[in-house]
Order: sequence, then C-alpha cells, then structure tokens
Amino acid sequence: MNKVYFKAIDSYSKTEEISNAARELLEKLVKEENVILENVIPLKVHFGEKGNKTFIKSNNFVGIIKYLKEKNIESAFIETNVLYRGERTTKEKHVKLAKEHGFTELPIIIADGEPGEDYEEVEIDKKNFNKCKIGKEIANKKQLIIISHFKGHALAGFGGAIKQLGMGCASRGGKLAQHANSIPKISSFKCKGCYACAKKCPVNAITVDRIAKIDKDKCIGCASCMAICPNKAISNSWIASLSKSFNERFTEYAYAAAKDKSNIYITFAFNITKNCDCEGHSMKPIVDDIGVFASTDPVAIDMACLDMVDKNNNKTVFKRGRYTLDYAEKIGLGSKKYKLVEIK
Repeated sequence: MNKVYFKAIDSYSKTEEISNAARELLEKLVKEENVILENVIPLKVHFGEKGNKTFIKSNNFVGIIKYLKEKNIESAFIETNVLYRGERTTKEKHVKLAKEHGFTELPIIIADGEPGEDYEEVEIDKKNFNKCKIGKEIANKKQLIIISHFKGHALAGFGGAIKQLGMGCASRGGKLAQHANSIPKISSFKCKGCYACAKKCPVNAITVDRIAKIDKDKCIGCASCMAICPNKAISNSWIASLSKSFNERFTEYAYAAAKDKSNIYITFAFNITKNCDCEGHSMKPIVDDIGVFASTDPVAIDMACLDMVDKNNNKTVFKRGRYTLDYAEKIGLGSKKYKLVEIK
C-alpha cells in the first residue's frame, strides 16, 4: 500500500506556508520512500490559460525549486501545447503566456515543440492504444515532478495527477487521439484555400482544390494543421469525448507518460473550481481549500484528494470521472489503496 503524504493548509493566500509545505513533503517522501533523484528533474506544470485566475502560481513551488537547487539538480518548467486554439497552442505564444503568468524562476520547455508535433511513440499495448504520442522532451526524461492542481474538469470529471500525466504530457496529436480518436475536420465555409495546412502537414495528407481536404488514410492525427490554420477552419468533433472511453484513453496516456519513470507527484488542492485551468475566464472555488499532497503513486494521490474533498464537504464531489481511478488501477498505473501520512 503506497503512502500519500499530506499537509493541511486552509487558504491559498498562505503562499509561503504552501511553498514550505511542498518542500517538506518532498523531502519526507524522498527520505522515507528511498527515492533516488536524477540529475535532471523537470517540473511538469500547467501555466493556466489567458484569463484564468485560479491556476496554481509558481511562487507556490519556490520551496521545491530551492530543494532541487540545493541538491544540484537541474530543473525547468515543462509543458505541452494544447489542442484547441488559444494562447498555449504554439511554443512561442505558450512561453510568452507562461512568463506573463509569473513562471520565471526556471527555464521553460515546451515538450512537443513549436506546433506540437515533436513526440516519441511509447508502446503500451492497452485496450485503446498500442502506442501513445508523448511530448519528446518528456518522453526522454527519466524522472519528473508532476505538479497538479486538483479541481474539476468538464469532460474528465476531475483533474489531478492522472489528468496531468495523460493529457498534460501528450503531444497535440496525442491529445486529439484522446479526445475524439478521429481525423480533424475542415469547414468548407471557413477554408480560404490558403495552403497553410498543406504546407505544414508532415505526411502530405492535405490537398487543396479551392478548399483543403484531408486524406484520412494518410493522416496521422498530429493536429498541427489545427494549430496553423489562420482562418480557424480546422476543428475536431468532441462527441466521443463524452463516453467512458475518454477516461480510458487519457488514463492509458498517463500510463505511457509514466512508463519506466520514477516520478514524484505533488498536488495542490486549492482554488478547487468546477472546471479546469484551461478555461480562460474567472471561476469561483466550489469547496474550501485543503492543502498539499505528495506521493509516488498517481492513482493513490488522486484517490486521497477525492476522499479528503468528500470528507470535508460530507458528500461525494466530482462524481463524474471516478471510473478513471478504477481503470487506472486495472491497467497497472497505481493503486486506489493508500495510507495517508499527515504532517503537522
């Protein structure tokens, strides 16, 4: 039974206390679990979409950063580009937004490159995927600290360590495969036949005859055409994302992202909103702030967060998406059984 270390903090406003708690939990986890630290350990984070106010800011990670520096461990903030259009669609815009949101303490790595097409295929041989497209700079690392913001998510039900691994570490093509397992669509009304997508396609799957068309047999689902289109004519159908198979798919991607790695998971349960940090607008928390969690098991830490939220609110919160934990345990990502170690 894996341990989940926890320190209660009742307000996100207590930045220094949160930062110190994260360091304390990390130190205790490393010592008690005999975790061997690599010479390079990036921090997998979420920079928050433009307009979002409730993402976890980097000043809460200062304790972690100082600890790694004292150990002479090289680090960086690492993230992947998003599938949808926004300020985090390409590397240039993504890095710019990250700095605007205060992520200046470390270098910034966008793991899947400028348009999101730099990835490694990780073999997993599971129900939905044989291989997963993981951001190249994540796939080639031996160890990461997965920093998660525990909160809700419109499709997944809730977002924590598993979601941060699965969706957060996938290249744009991997995100596309998870959300709909389909080929992008081109709107004949919006397409201007500008050739931008055809020039960008890495496998020449797009031809232009007045409007662009995608050859489904050639398309590899990298979704770089969606990012490059200046007319927003290329999109994806999200219908398949509403079934349990979506939870299975991003959980399998989480398995791929964690495969052969000795990751550390640190989750911040503050600003717990109904929806996720990818939404570029202000949201109000729906439950009270809880504290900081740490573990070597992504399933256990997500389970502990859910249990603590339920306990503090005397009801089941985030009912949708609990299947994720069952499936994650089934495929060997981790265990729902855990021992909570509370640090006073």
